[in-house]
Amino acid sequence: MWRELRRIGALSLGQGVWAVPDVPVFADGIARAITLTEQAEGQALTLSASGRGPEDADRFAAMFTAARSDDWREFLADCGKFEEELAKEIRIAKFTLAELEEEEQSLERLRRWHRDLMARDVFGAPESAAASKRLKECAAACEDYAERVFRALHLAMDEGP
Repeated sequence: MWRELRRIGALSLGQGVWAVPDVPVFADGIARAITLTEQAEGQALTLSASGRGPEDADRFAAMFTAARSDDWREFLADCGKFEEELAKEIRIAKFTLAELEEEEQSLERLRRWHRDLMARDVFGAPESAAASKRLKECAAACEDYAERVFRALHLAMDEGP
């Protein structure tokens, strides 16, 4: 169950206590976590809670945003790895359709991850804008690599056997 809660971006507040903002994006994940708990013959208790004052709500928002900032930093690091991989393939002139397909799958994984993080980032972590920019840069780099692959394949076909 805790894996499901972590996957949806829930914030661990202590042993067995998790929290998410009360917004629809978390509803399916909470339902899956409850189902997993019940299937394991455990007990789940869900509560709607609010702080005693505005400072509690602000503190929760800050804690939740800090967790999303960590997620965004991890995403940005993976964008860097993706671009490094493309640069390596260009450097060694590995222009194959199989490699292009692999890189396109990696880009699609980054896009899904970005979409999921955007949905969970309900308070707007400062890193989200940089992450969106980096994803566009990754897409452009992949497009450049695709053009190089097709150019290399067409050259090989023009030269013939």
